[in-house]
Amino acid sequence: QYAMRAFPDALETVPVNLATNSGLSPIETVAYVKAQQATKKIPYLGIDCVNAGTNDMKEQGVFETLQSKKQQIQLATQVVRMILKIDD
Repeated sequence: QYAMRAFPDALETVPVNLATNSGLSPIETVAYVKAQQATKKIPYLGIDCVNAGTNDMKEQGVFETLQSKKQQIQLATQVVRMILKIDD
């Protein structure tokens, strides 16, 4: 059960690190984007790393295919499983 609760936290490190590396406040930026996603019902809002003035990734031309996202999550899951096997 711990792994199931920790999985979303691990996925949240990506926008936190993007905000940090862009010189933005990670907590405020991620909280703002999450609130905008929830209120506007727009799932493709993201971190404005280039200061384009919008968090709309479609307007900025940032696209990521479903296939690549699935492969990234599968690979990350496999890595975690290998690490857990080593600890046993």
